[in-house]
Amino acid sequence: MPKMKTRRSAAKRFSLTKSGKIKRNKAYHRHLATAKNTKRKRHLRKGTLVSAGDHKKVERMIAS
Repeated sequence: MPKMKTRRSAAKRFSLTKSGKIKRNKAYHRHLATAKNTKRKRHLRKGTLVSAGDHKKVERMIAS
């Protein structure tokens, strides 16, 4: 069976932690920032983990 190819777009958006969890950036931080308050924008800067429901899908996409 041939090797699975990594989806490059997913590889640029997600990264693995040492314990095997998948990190991602939060959405809604690119534009229309004047409508959002400072606290909201500050929390959007921080990364977070991929939810349990999406974990398997994303893991398959970034498998190398």
